[in-house]
Amino acid sequence: MLATPQALDVGRDLLQSFAPLKAVHEHVCAWHFYAHDMGRQVEVHHYCSHPSEEFRQCCLFDSDQRGARLIGLEYIISERLFRELPEQEKKYWHSHRYEVGSGLLVAPRVPGLAERQDMQKLIGTYGKTWHTWQVDRGDPLPYGPPQLMMAFTGEGQVLPELVAERDARCGISTAEKGKERREKLEWPPSPDPAADHWQSGTAWQTTMEQVAFKGPANRQPA
Repeated sequence: MLATPQALDVGRDLLQSFAPLKAVHEHVCAWHFYAHDMGRQVEVHHYCSHPSEEFRQCCLFDSDQRGARLIGLEYIISERLFRELPEQEKKYWHSHRYEVGSGLLVAPRVPGLAERQDMQKLIGTYGKTWHTWQVDRGDPLPYGPPQLMMAFTGEGQVLPELVAERDARCGISTAEKGKERREKLEWPPSPDPAADHWQSGTAWQTTMEQVAFKGPANRQPA
């Protein structure tokens, strides 16, 4: 007799550690847009672990409900680590200064003081984000190459109906959070101009190209 899926799940829970997943202890929510198309805006729930004070790694889902789809990943680094990146690398990263300071980034169900403390840590950081599943266009599965995503940097960019819908669903006021953070958070200097590359009027985005295949015989000796 074959074991049921439920029995297999129980067995795996007992035998395997799932240590990387158990290290996740933060949930924040905001919107991303495609690096080449601000009109395509996606609500994203980030579930993050903190390997160090200066580095976070996040699994991205399209909701916080059971059955949510895993749609990408984001790496978050401190301003110091961003400054140390190669110049050619910086164009793939976005700043979090406006996203945090405006109230767009929230920690659902976390009390105000605890949320502000976390937002203070995030306001000066930078993120590198890839979406692997273009749920906004209705793809039933993850089609095509990963897409580079960005975050908002100023007023009038996020679609107001998206903010209103989340506010109603979560029982929050993004505007009030923004007002409070402008008063109570310590704001870092303006973001490094090497980040948020789309503000130059052109964008970097992934495409696929066919290349020659290299088998083991082509491997260079160590």
